Amino acid sequence: MSTPVIQTDGGHEGWEAIVADPATAVISSDFDGVLSPLVEDPAMARPVEGALDALARLARSVKQVAVVTGRPALVATELTGVTGHPGLGSLVVLGHYGLEQWEASTGKVTSDPVPSGVAEARSRLPELLREAGLPDAYVEDKGSSLAVHTRRLPDPAGALERLRTPLTELAKSTELRLEPGNLVLELRPPGIDKGIAVRRLLEFTGARSILYAGDDLGDLAAFRAIEEHRKAGLRAVLLATRSSDATELIQAADLVVDDPTGVVTVLTALSDAIAAR
Repeated sequence: MSTPVIQTDGGHEGWEAIVADPATAVISSDFDGVLSPLVEDPAMARPVEGALDALARLARSVKQVAVVTGRPALVATELTGVTGHPGLGSLVVLGHYGLEQWEASTGKVTSDPVPSGVAEARSRLPELLREAGLPDAYVEDKGSSLAVHTRRLPDPAGALERLRTPLTELAKSTELRLEPGNLVLELRPPGIDKGIAVRRLLEFTGARSILYAGDDLGDLAAFRAIEEHRKAGLRAVLLATRSSDATELIQAADLVVDDPTGVVTVLTALSDAIAAR
């Protein structure tokens, strides 16, 4: 399989570094929109065919394979089907944007404390949605954060805009952050994002190179954290899918694919290149 079309010099350097020394490389990926197609019901998300096999093949050679997601770690492990998958016995899932960490080797989850503002926001959200005339907006309760989805509503984009101001005020009063995504607004504890999760992952592994794959605005923090580490010598490949049409993320990427099937193609090409070195 040929090398994917990498758009930047930094991306080429990252690819070559991973291939040359996979034992010091990390392969990390978001789940929704990257390993799994985006679906209306988040509970129905599943990895695209070949995704887990591609990760498992890379896991034979690289330092660490990790899934970095906004979902709770145990929810992500259940939806991905990684538990017990051959070759993924050393996988790490960083859930809740790194607030939680699940390790396949132990099956255990470790977690930072959840701020009290999350519980307060949880109790106030139903009334807020009723007052906004959007009681049917889907609230995904992640335990340490609350994501309000409008994808299922008749006018998803319009509903999102109607909720932006009241949710901004709720976030301020509960000392949470309001983070936008693809037809979703999420109330999240401050100081928690995928950038912090990736920094912890790099520190934990001592990696010299990394491939990170994302699709949405929440992945920008990871891209930016990796760019900062690039200045200190880290080699990296920033891979974006067009699943969420996140223009800013796509523009910041070294390599862009259309959907999770394209991610599998890239991961397979990388493992082929490592095997052929």
